[in-house]
Amino acid sequence: MGDGGHVPVLLEEAIAALAIQPGGIYVDCTFGRGGHSRAILAALGASGRLLALDRDPAAEAAACAVVDPRFTFRRAWFSELPDVLADLRVARADGVLLDLGVSSPQLDDPERGFSFRTDGPLDMRMDPTRGESAAAFLARADARELTEVIRDYGEERFAQSIARAIVAARALAPVVRTGQLAALVAEAVRTRPRGDWGQDPATRTFQALRIFVNRELAELSLTLLRIVPLLNPGGRLVVISFHSLEDRIVKRFFAQGSQPFGGDPRLARLAIRADALPGAPLKLVGRAIRSSDREAMANPRARSATLRAAERTVHPVPPGFAESATAASAR
Repeated sequence: MGDGGHVPVLLEEAIAALAIQPGGIYVDCTFGRGGHSRAILAALGASGRLLALDRDPAAEAAACAVVDPRFTFRRAWFSELPDVLADLRVARADGVLLDLGVSSPQLDDPERGFSFRTDGPLDMRMDPTRGESAAAFLARADARELTEVIRDYGEERFAQSIARAIVAARALAPVVRTGQLAALVAEAVRTRPRGDWGQDPATRTFQALRIFVNRELAELSLTLLRIVPLLNPGGRLVVISFHSLEDRIVKRFFAQGSQPFGGDPRLARLAIRADALPGAPLKLVGRAIRSSDREAMANPRARSATLRAAERTVHPVPPGFAESATAASAR
């Protein structure tokens, strides 16, 4: 268990997928409360090294409790990994872990504004010092933008009704509390398809706002592209996602990177023998892994988790890889 009561999801599976070498260099891009980091340190030898990143100031505070000469923490967005490694004079890593989404302590702290279950300020920023809060976005966005965000990032079929309810409500008073927003959504979404009866009406809207405010999907796409050149041959990239939008990006990125031409459609159309094509920069490692029934029962937040892993090959990253992978992730 990590600090603060946070239970790391797919812990054993993530450590196995990283294939940790005792003397290797590893990166935990989403430290959270340190559950995965502590497990990586336990698997490392005396000469191994672990670097951890997180944009959350509470995660930075939790990292101070890890007293280990092999461990280094930097508060940063995970897309800033190349700069962090350069600053630490680390050329390449042997494994990188991304545990996406929001952590249990973030959800459980009403002051962070992530949860509709307890009332608090409508913030939702993982880094409260940067960017726009959810309340600020709700105050300025028109009905069309609200609809697009709630529909595209929350996959909410009642997005337009919810957006109109928000616009109508803020004309009377600013929407600045999680309780306010949850009540508005519940009023706008009075019926649900049969399969959604067990889900709180506000779930999808809160997910959408959190993803948008924190630029989670764009951050993920950019980070995946930046990690591949930073891996040693044989190094592993392991990603744990918690909803279909994240997993789709990871799945397509890995699929593109494991093609012999690096997913560049321009090369695929040329009359080139398959054995003459540039080698794939990535190799898929096994199949997608999902939480067991036992883990899901013990930790309900693990129910939607999916782990995917890929291994860096000796082949260089093709010039068109970034463009084609980005395009694939956007589809």
